[in-house]
Amino acid sequence: MRIHPSAIVDPSAEVHASVEIGPYSVIDAGVVIGADCRIGSNVRIYAGVTIGARNRFDHGAVIGGDPQDLSYTPDKGRPLVIGDDNHFREGVNVSRGVKSEHGTRIGDHNYLMAMSHVAHDCIVGDHNILANSATLGGHCELEHHIFLSGLTAVHQFSRIGAHALLSGLSGASKDVPPYAMADGHRAEVVGLNVIGLRRAGLGPDARRAIKHAYRVIYRSGLRQQEALDTLQRGDPTPEVQHLIDFVRASQRGIIAHR
Repeated sequence: MRIHPSAIVDPSAEVHASVEIGPYSVIDAGVVIGADCRIGSNVRIYAGVTIGARNRFDHGAVIGGDPQDLSYTPDKGRPLVIGDDNHFREGVNVSRGVKSEHGTRIGDHNYLMAMSHVAHDCIVGDHNILANSATLGGHCELEHHIFLSGLTAVHQFSRIGAHALLSGLSGASKDVPPYAMADGHRAEVVGLNVIGLRRAGLGPDARRAIKHAYRVIYRSGLRQQEALDTLQRGDPTPEVQHLIDFVRASQRGIIAHR
């Protein structure tokens, strides 16, 4: 273990012997840090945080602090659990949970760029990118392979589907369906995230099926439930089935099409 002399690590923290901790970082009591993590300078990791292997925290990251919730009191605190192979850049802020038993959860292979924020009780899946100053309100859910561009904002309790892209300066106040490219002050679907789908290895047939499904949902003139039932009767591909299930599960409703 390589710990800079100026770092403060509580004796009760469980820190793997392979972890590196930089100058002026503070690790609170009860924190668990897995193998091969790299913690830079001036990083603060609060009590109640469990971190997997091979994560990296750059200068000034604040991990597991009190949520920005006026009703919060310390007795309401819930954990923050982080998986493996994530990278938290400078000034990233991830809050602990407060209102759900699962607390805040970050999966694997996520990349959070400078000053991005994950609020309390969010669930972030795998292989997601939050660009500079992207912000998640409380209780948001991100599936996987999502790209949130710079200065985007996701309203509390909203969900972002797999392989979706939210363009810069956009705000999502409802659920963003899988595979969509969304844009706007109140984000609307403007097309499919075709580049993201290609990068994910989805072939032409899968992309055509997704495109057809979006036309049925947004352009057929059918009510949403009728559109979903139509797609369900059509022997949907796994990708289209995921889209159907995502929309059916939406509590806030999905964003509109421009």
